[in-house]
Amino acid sequence: MTLTEGIINHTYRVTRTKEPLETERRLEALGLIRGTRITIINKKRKGAVIVNMRGSRFALGYAIAKGISIAPLAEQEVEEHA
Repeated sequence: MTLTEGIINHTYRVTRTKEPLETERRLEALGLIRGTRITIINKKRKGAVIVNMRGSRFALGYAIAKGISIAPLAEQEVEEHA
């Protein structure tokens, strides 16, 4: 599933990013790499997705969010994260 398909107020783990090289490098510099926990704060239908990762909020455009693959956290990981 992609970040655009995620549910608001749920936490996921980033499994893959499929972006142009320059965009991927920028996301890596911000700390968004494979394995990062990411919580969806808000999202618009075809607009920005606001996420919380590593204690900071980021607004990602729809095209970028669509290129970020995520997976739900296991129950144990959710409890540890809370």
